[in-house]
Amino acid sequence: MKPVIALVGRPNVGKSTLFNRLTKSRDAIVADFAGLTRDRHYGTGKQGKHEYIVIDTGGFEPDASSGIYREMARQTQQAVAEADVVVFVVDARAGLSGQDHDIAQYLRRLGKQCLLVANKAEGMLEGVQLSEFYELGLGEVYPVSAAHGQGIRGLVELALERLHLEEPDGEAEAEPEPTIKLAVAGRPNAGKSTLINAWLGEERLVAFDMPGTTRDAISVPFERDGQKFELIDTAGLRRKGRVFEAIEKFSVVKTLQAIDSANVVLLLLDATQGVTDQDAHIAGYILESGRAVVLAVNKWDALDAYQRQLVERAIESKLGFLNFAALHFISAIKRQGLGPLWPAILQAHKAATCKMPTPVLTRLLLEAVQFQSPKRAGMFRPKLRYAHQGGMNPPVIIVHGNSLEHVTEAYKRFLEGRFRKEFNLVGTPLRIEMKTSKNPYANTDS
Repeated sequence: MKPVIALVGRPNVGKSTLFNRLTKSRDAIVADFAGLTRDRHYGTGKQGKHEYIVIDTGGFEPDASSGIYREMARQTQQAVAEADVVVFVVDARAGLSGQDHDIAQYLRRLGKQCLLVANKAEGMLEGVQLSEFYELGLGEVYPVSAAHGQGIRGLVELALERLHLEEPDGEAEAEPEPTIKLAVAGRPNAGKSTLINAWLGEERLVAFDMPGTTRDAISVPFERDGQKFELIDTAGLRRKGRVFEAIEKFSVVKTLQAIDSANVVLLLLDATQGVTDQDAHIAGYILESGRAVVLAVNKWDALDAYQRQLVERAIESKLGFLNFAALHFISAIKRQGLGPLWPAILQAHKAATCKMPTPVLTRLLLEAVQFQSPKRAGMFRPKLRYAHQGGMNPPVIIVHGNSLEHVTEAYKRFLEGRFRKEFNLVGTPLRIEMKTSKNPYANTDS
C-alpha cells in the first residue's frame, strides 16, 4: 500500500503549489486567490524507491457551519481521515492566525502523525521569524518554499521516515489493467459532481447549489464489474462572453484538456434549463476532439410530460449532429436511471477502439458503390477502389481511388451509415478521409 500524505491549511497558504511539487505535475490550478481549491485532489509522487499518494484540499475551517465552506471542511476532514501523515501548511510571511490555531487544535485532537510546514519561507531567518508557529503545539516547524522548490525533498523524506516503511521488493509489477478515462462535462450547475458522488456512493466531490462550485478537473479512480475507470469531474463551461475571472479561464482550459485526454465524455444536460446554445458548443467541441460520447439529461424528474416533449425536440434540433450517441434521462440526486449509463459508456468505448479489417471495409465500400455510385463531377466520376482503417479513438477510415476530391459530403454520410451499421459504431464519431491516387505520367512530356 502506498502511504498517503494530506495537505491541510487555511486558504492561500500554497497547498496546491506544494501538491504540484510533490507530484511533479501541474495538475492543481494555482493562482494568488484564496479558496481556489474546493474538492479533494489526489496525485502520486515518488522519491527513491518509495511511491506515495498526495491529497490536496481546500482552505480548512474546522468550525464552518453552513454554505460551501462546510462542504469544503467535510472534504478536508475526509482527507485527514484517509492520511497516514498530515502536512499542516502555514504561511511564513503572513504569520500566525486564529484559523491556524483552530486547525492545530483539530489535528491535535485526532492524534494523527503531523508535520508543521511553513511555506513561502525563502530568504527568511528560521530561528527568529518562524518561532511564533511553535505556539501551535505541533512540534518542530519545517521551512519550505513550494514556489522555488526549497526543502521539498527533505520534507518528503521526513514524512516517509515517520511511517517506518519497508524497502519495496525488486519484483517487477504486473501490467496494470487498461483504465477507461470518463470525463463528465456540461454547463455549470448541471449536476456533474452530484452524478459522480451518486456513482461512488459517497460525498467525494463538493456538490452545492451554486454555479461554478467545481473549479478544477478532479480525477477519481473507480471500478465496476472488474472494469477500471478514471472519473473526471470538470468545471462547468459557460459562454465565452461570460468568463471574466482569470480563475474561470484556467478552469475552462483544464476542462478542455480533460475532454481531450478522455476516452469517453458524458455530456450532461440540465433538463430544467432546456438545451441551450452553450450545450451545442460543448457538444461541438467534443465532436471536434473526436471523443466517444454519451448524452444524459439530468433532473428529468423535475419536468412534466409537456416539458419533457419540448426537451426531446430541442435535443433533436440542436444536437442532431450527435445522433450517433446514446441518450439517457436521469436524476442524479434521486439516483434514477443511472444503471443504463454504464453499458452505454462501455459500448461507446468499444466502438471508439473498434478494429476494422481491411477486407471487410473494402467489401462494404464496393457494395455501397454498387448500390449507389457517387455523382459525376463534369467529365469525371469518382472511382472508389479500396478502404482501410487509419486510426482509433475516433475510428478513421481512409478510402483510396481516383478523383475522390469530387465525392460530396452527402455521399460520405451515406458511406458512414453503411460502416456504422456493420461495426455497430454507437457513441463514437467516425471520420472518413479520401485519398486520391496520383497519375505518375501527369507531368511527363509526351
